[in-house]
Amino acid sequence: MLPASFTHRGTVTRLVLREGAIDGLRAELADLGIGRPLVLGGARMQRSEPFARVIAALDGLPHVLAKPVPAHSSVGLVAALAAQSMADGVDGFIAVGGGSASDTAKAVALLMAEGGRLADHAVRFTPPASLVVPRLTAPKLPIVAIPQTASGAEVTVSLGVRDDDGAKLLFTDTQLAARLVLIDPRANLEMPAALMCATGMNGLAHCIEGLYSKERSPLAETLALDAMARFAQALPAVHRAPNDSSARAALLYAAHLSGLVLVNARTCLHHAICHAIGSVTGAAHGDANAVMLPHAIAFNADAAAEPLARAATALGGSASASALVRALHELQSAIAVPARLRDIGVPRKGFDRIAAKTMRERGLYYNPRPIVDEGEIRTLLEAAY
Repeated sequence: MLPASFTHRGTVTRLVLREGAIDGLRAELADLGIGRPLVLGGARMQRSEPFARVIAALDGLPHVLAKPVPAHSSVGLVAALAAQSMADGVDGFIAVGGGSASDTAKAVALLMAEGGRLADHAVRFTPPASLVVPRLTAPKLPIVAIPQTASGAEVTVSLGVRDDDGAKLLFTDTQLAARLVLIDPRANLEMPAALMCATGMNGLAHCIEGLYSKERSPLAETLALDAMARFAQALPAVHRAPNDSSARAALLYAAHLSGLVLVNARTCLHHAICHAIGSVTGAAHGDANAVMLPHAIAFNADAAAEPLARAATALGGSASASALVRALHELQSAIAVPARLRDIGVPRKGFDRIAAKTMRERGLYYNPRPIVDEGEIRTLLEAAY
């Protein structure tokens, strides 16, 4: 049912999806007025053939190569890259890879524009229901994203960066959405299918949480349902045929849609727990999503029965929250992603720290079912162990 009133945000993102999209990078940068970009990617990504193609496509354009971005980027790295970028006259960014590269580019753009300390601009959540979202109005330098995972981070307007205490600082600013996204399916073939499937579970989680987040729009729900149906087809296809570029294109497009969902919705309990798992243990965000998603959905089943029934239908099942949980467990098995915390290196002894950090995550503010205390989080972690 359409709500009586709602607001829907748009972004300035331009998407190019085609084989060979990377090769036109130099002309695209000129159109954006970027003459000296900071190029970011993880250590493995910077050694990859797609990254080499990106550098070659610059065709001699002056650029600054960032030090490799770790799986969970840090406040210290962002501050160092912002200082380097200002000293070297950087006027834009190219993020190649997954969520960490994109989030780091966004964080550097934010810090260069807003000044001060990065933590000063973070969203602050105090249990049970206090949320402060700073207004970030300074113009941001443009970002070009070349995604090589299926998280959808390249188009979201939010980001997360790990602080010195191991907590995930979260930020939101519509100006941080990538101005240009280049999806090159053939270049993605070098990425392991297992990585694409695990990160695809992150994108799928964006869609499900976007259906029941307390902040969402009807258009975001439409995008979420369409993307979920595409994930249901694309994830098994990539697992079955890792060298099929059309399957990679379908998965990357579904992920892009999942990122657009989060322009007008917010993540909830599931992502809050996954952020804490990553910050405490270093576990990959995609793996944490793959493990925790069915458990978070089961927790919210009664509070979000109607949207979860629609989600189950989008995945090809019967219309109920319990059917969605079954479908997610079946998907875990079908695409061989991790299904237990013990399998991704999360120890029981870390549960107390994970639960404590989860209670400070803004996702709890948007969750349809209130979280009473850390004990509920520990129960979820035990179920997933």
